[in-house]
Amino acid sequence: MLYIIAFSVVCMGWLFLKDSYEFADPQFFWLLMLLPLVALYRWMNLGKHRVTIKAPSSQAFEQFGLPWKRWIQLLMEAGRIVALAALIMALARPQSSRSWEDRRTEGIDIIIAMDVSASMLAQDFKPNRLESSKEVAMEFINARPDDRIGLVVYEAEPFTQVPLTTDHTVLQRLFSQVKTGRLESGTAIGMGLATAVNRLKDSDSKSKVVILLSDGENNSGAIQPLDAASIARTFGVRVYTIGVGSSGYARTPVQIRADGSYVYDRVQVQIDEKTLQAIADETGGRYFRATSAQKLERIYSEIDELEKTRIQVTEYSKRSEQYYPYALSGLIFIGFDLILMSLFFRTID
Repeated sequence: MLYIIAFSVVCMGWLFLKDSYEFADPQFFWLLMLLPLVALYRWMNLGKHRVTIKAPSSQAFEQFGLPWKRWIQLLMEAGRIVALAALIMALARPQSSRSWEDRRTEGIDIIIAMDVSASMLAQDFKPNRLESSKEVAMEFINARPDDRIGLVVYEAEPFTQVPLTTDHTVLQRLFSQVKTGRLESGTAIGMGLATAVNRLKDSDSKSKVVILLSDGENNSGAIQPLDAASIARTFGVRVYTIGVGSSGYARTPVQIRADGSYVYDRVQVQIDEKTLQAIADETGGRYFRATSAQKLERIYSEIDELEKTRIQVTEYSKRSEQYYPYALSGLIFIGFDLILMSLFFRTID
């Protein structure tokens, strides 16, 4: 029974080590197959060198059960199997490997240029185009922690709400404060793009990107959209343009009251898609049309895939020998076994 227990311990130990270490000489594991044969041989020859005493009756010895020395002998027999297994493990040379990575990220500089004119309060998005655009953009920012991102807002004139920064907590706080009506009314796509490019032109990043959102047509500003696109191309800035607005008619502000609230009416959605497409083509970007909040989310996801942060990963590993404890434990047990056998468990030939 003890042989079975010992062999079970060996098997479980081997399974544990196999997953915990790598082995330099795993061919020695074939020797483990000899252990059942050794155990069988020792069991069959267990009593051959034992001295017997003839007595008329064994009744006087039954109360004592199995002598303590006999128990120790049995444990020693089982221990020899474990000791042999430990030496075989040592021969297989278990090794632990410690690995680590040296990660160097190459972030992308991104400016989001967002139209905040009154038409962005149109309610074909819930609650309106502006709030929906802000929400989706902030999710995009969350997904790109290694990039420097900034925000330019524009109506008839542009304003840098947040310069390029890696402090995305500050960026999102200022992003959430964006409102319409704080700048001169109108839509100056060219001025908004030119301001975004100006924030990127001195960047040493290998990838410079503007995400330009608009829901209307250029009707203000001293710089025309295609001129701004040419400037972007000169400085190596790629522009992704997004036309925000559903098809047909939308409930849109048409007049502002004295108290600052808006009068809404159903107005036909008019987006200068031709110009937005031309800007994207000029700079090597792409034009997207967002007719719903869900579509806008998919567009940002697609831009995210197109502009994945470049990561260079160098892997290092170091191996160290782990056979010493197994070799030492096997030799120590064999040494104790020899001492006990020579002093207390001598056999008679």
